[in-house]
Amino acid sequence: MTFGSFIGRLSAALIASSLAFTPIFAVHAAEDQHKLTVVSFGLFGGQGVFRREATGAAEIVANRFGADPVVVRFNTKTGGDATVEALAATLQAEAKKMNGDRDILFLILTSHGSQEGLAVNAGRSAETLKPSNLAGMLKRTGIRYKVVIISACYSGVFIPPIADADTLVVTAADANHSSFGCEDKAKWTYFGDAFFNTALRQTSNLKEAFLLARSLVSKRELRTGTCGLRLSYQIALTAVVDDVQSASPLGPPRSGRK
Repeated sequence: MTFGSFIGRLSAALIASSLAFTPIFAVHAAEDQHKLTVVSFGLFGGQGVFRREATGAAEIVANRFGADPVVVRFNTKTGGDATVEALAATLQAEAKKMNGDRDILFLILTSHGSQEGLAVNAGRSAETLKPSNLAGMLKRTGIRYKVVIISACYSGVFIPPIADADTLVVTAADANHSSFGCEDKAKWTYFGDAFFNTALRQTSNLKEAFLLARSLVSKRELRTGTCGLRLSYQIALTAVVDDVQSASPLGPPRSGRK
């Protein structure tokens, strides 16, 4: 896959209220192959849904975009190695194998969240991954092009310190609202099921995936009565958006493999 063809697929609506679009990746006509690395962490060990979501999301993204390598870590009720320290070390280790100017880092994080950050629980160990900490980790990788998808309540708090001209950020909620579906025996959260399990199986365009996922989550919340007046905020993909198809010499993105 060429860089142009991959970037041509990376489009998402990140300001849910206005769906304003601004380019985040400069498109270069290049024939070289560009590697996509997926790192996916299920951070909260107290419920199995985060382990399953981290694993399932990584598999879907890898199959859809041809990622290699794929690194998945998760915590359980008895322990695990998806800690804040392990995330920093994993990002650094994978970055050393990548071309910082060309390759793409695709980071997936799933957990419970608060306005302080993401809960990281492994057995009896408990800590918080703060937005400033994650921003520092990503900066230290030296990787220019990044996609960060966070499935958690209040995950919009990660937008300001992370989003920039080369980093696409997708969150399951804005900074002031919760998301739903965090049940121990569930395979997906509401967001994960809509975005990864449904939308990305149908399209390789992240903008289209967002629009479909937002509709699916809104309908589900209305049906189950979990949202009240906060419907429009449950998938608040806030910050920057990539709409590079119009600028790419390859034209609109093609439908990916399912």
